[in-house]
Amino acid sequence: MKSITVTIHDKEGLHARPAGILNKAAKGFACTTTMTKEGKDADIKRIFAIMGLKIKCGDELTITCDGADEDAAIAEIGKIFETL
Repeated sequence: MKSITVTIHDKEGLHARPAGILNKAAKGFACTTTMTKEGKDADIKRIFAIMGLKIKCGDELTITCDGADEDAAIAEIGKIFETL
């Protein structure tokens, strides 16, 4: 299992467009991909789960990938957060 912590810097928070980008990337991996905010988890492969976390600017998230391709998944998802 691999985890990273990220902070959202976009003033709009994690809205539909970036959530869709994360969702599409996560679906390309076999491992489980989870986003956690304040103790609530969301499967990144489910866009409505991401949106349900209501992520705002300044929120801190923990991204966890667990499975065969977890290294590649955490690297790819981490890169996406760097561009948001």
